[in-house]
Amino acid sequence: MPLNVDVMVFDSGVGGLSVLEAIRSRLPDLSYCFVGDNAGLPYGDKSESWLVQRVPQVIDCALAEVQCKILVVACNTASTIVLPPLRAKFTFPVIGVVPAIKPAAQLSQKKIIGLLATPATVKRDYTDALIAEFAADCQVIKLGSSRLVTIAEEKMRGIPPDREELKLILAPFAAALPDVVVLGCTHFPLLRQEISEILTDTVWIDSGAAIAQRVAHFAIHPSDLSKSGDGAAFFTASDISLESLKPFGLTNLSFLKI
Repeated sequence: MPLNVDVMVFDSGVGGLSVLEAIRSRLPDLSYCFVGDNAGLPYGDKSESWLVQRVPQVIDCALAEVQCKILVVACNTASTIVLPPLRAKFTFPVIGVVPAIKPAAQLSQKKIIGLLATPATVKRDYTDALIAEFAADCQVIKLGSSRLVTIAEEKMRGIPPDREELKLILAPFAAALPDVVVLGCTHFPLLRQEISEILTDTVWIDSGAAIAQRVAHFAIHPSDLSKSGDGAAFFTASDISLESLKPFGLTNLSFLKI
């Protein structure tokens, strides 16, 4: 019989842990599970057709193990593509992630903002529409990097990021000097400390708090929600350790066969 949790957080790998952390901080009384498709990452260089097939497949496999009342797709790349079919498929709320372009534009004093995301998110028409709607008065420097996703994954496995490599990746921002940069991939907040040490005068913002607020909107009756599956994690490949997940409140680790 499947476990029951309040919130399932899904991502291509460990990036969604940053979103899980934000939601747990806002709503500590709910129960959670995390699902990471680390066998399929990075999503940022995958085709739309691949994602439309893969994401529901992994989520269905996870739902055979644990039932949820709210699903959070904590991946910008996936959210721009798979939210409509997921919402048509499931009766529970499905919450996605979008780059925090609007708050970045409001916060910027220089009206020069950066978007640090995966190559797929940077190129999406959806992203261009967000910029046109909320940051038309700003210069937006878009920087797509799949390597940063891998660096974040490596950090979770105990491999420290290389400062010189990070400087090279972030060089376009060092030249343009945006005062606010959107972390448009949920992996990237896991590297906030390292990248903040390279661009010290930059404000880095992500969508974690906004997603937590959205979850709170749906989770209005926490007393009705079960905590029997609290702390469960499911991954599609075994290159993750339980020790690396414990700081995020995850104490049970299983692997899905896809």
